[in-house]
Amino acid sequence: MNIETNLDGKTALLNQLTSGDFEAFLYDCDGTLADNMQAHKDSYVKVAADYGIQLNDSIIDELAGWPTILVAGEISTRYNTPFDAKDFAQRKSAVFFEHFIDHTQPISFVVDHLKRNAGKVKIGVVSGGSRKTVTRTLTVLGIYDLIEVLVCAGETPNGKPFPDPFLKAAETLGVNPAKCMVFEDGDPGVKAAEAAGMKWIRVDKI
Repeated sequence: MNIETNLDGKTALLNQLTSGDFEAFLYDCDGTLADNMQAHKDSYVKVAADYGIQLNDSIIDELAGWPTILVAGEISTRYNTPFDAKDFAQRKSAVFFEHFIDHTQPISFVVDHLKRNAGKVKIGVVSGGSRKTVTRTLTVLGIYDLIEVLVCAGETPNGKPFPDPFLKAAETLGVNPAKCMVFEDGDPGVKAAEAAGMKWIRVDKI
């Protein structure tokens, strides 16, 4: 099976899974719309090395969806290396922005799904990344203008895996959480969607 056929199959399956009376589709960004998780991992590893940490980047998969500052704090704890998590997060974001963001590629079948449904249902992006980084990522992917609400790190009392970011998106869009479908690639995001009373799909499992 060639790549295009595979993508077409994934697109069809995603369309099938999201049929129904949903009023809003809420997408995670990194690893869901943007094929950039390795770039994020490389950024974390590069900054961690500055603190004398040889980082096993599997922690980034484990904590997918967490705000960067909380991931930084967890790295500090696990590697027993005290540092300012805010400083680490800022440096990590700067490395990613400078070296990787403009080369971001789409996860084609998810981006296609968003484009096909824009104007039919309300569209939101709910991310653990900074607003600056997520905005740039969505712009590079050519879909920023289709997003009706954007909820990013630090904009709710709690981030994923708490429901706050998804509930804020639903409230801003004026949609009942039960009428929202969430698209995610990590356990924290799924837990947040479930806690918010929303249906969800793990796009990395399709």
